[in-house]
Amino acid sequence: MDIIESSSKGDTKNDRMDGKGEYTFPTETKYVGEMKDGMFHGKGVLHFPNGSKYEATWENGKAKQGYFAFADGLQYEEQNWDYCDGYDRCFYSERCNGLRPAGESQLTDLHPPRVIPEGCYDCADGFYDPNTKVVTSYTGRFLRNADDSEHEWIVRTCRKAWDEVVVVHPENSFATRPKESSK
Repeated sequence: MDIIESSSKGDTKNDRMDGKGEYTFPTETKYVGEMKDGMFHGKGVLHFPNGSKYEATWENGKAKQGYFAFADGLQYEEQNWDYCDGYDRCFYSERCNGLRPAGESQLTDLHPPRVIPEGCYDCADGFYDPNTKVVTSYTGRFLRNADDSEHEWIVRTCRKAWDEVVVVHPENSFATRPKESSK
């Protein structure tokens, strides 16, 4: 286990985890629960470094029934998921606490939003500096180096530390485009 930088603690049988225990992956994801013959077996929870978790009933290392909950408590639903689809673009905190008054719209799930360091982007799990291509946690801890595709996604979609004037040309506006006919 030292070679792959994982760790475990708990009951063992024949040098394999068996019974209740904890297994921590190199990514800092931690499983806490029941195991059998070195595999997740029974009730157990995967705790992810960002605070989200997957709680399930496991059978021979495979999840048979479970649910995923995001760090803010929002529980994912495979069927009839209506959160953040094309019709509902609210933040989870807005669903829980209601919408803010006109003129005080939320920019992030956290209100007021975090102050982004100059020249950086808020990429949901930390701040991104496009000059160094480094993502750091909100507390300043190194998280990762962004590859080219993540860099492009962050620059294209994430909130910036600076304001930009966005110009919409009327001929490209959705409101002024001719409606499509059914013919």
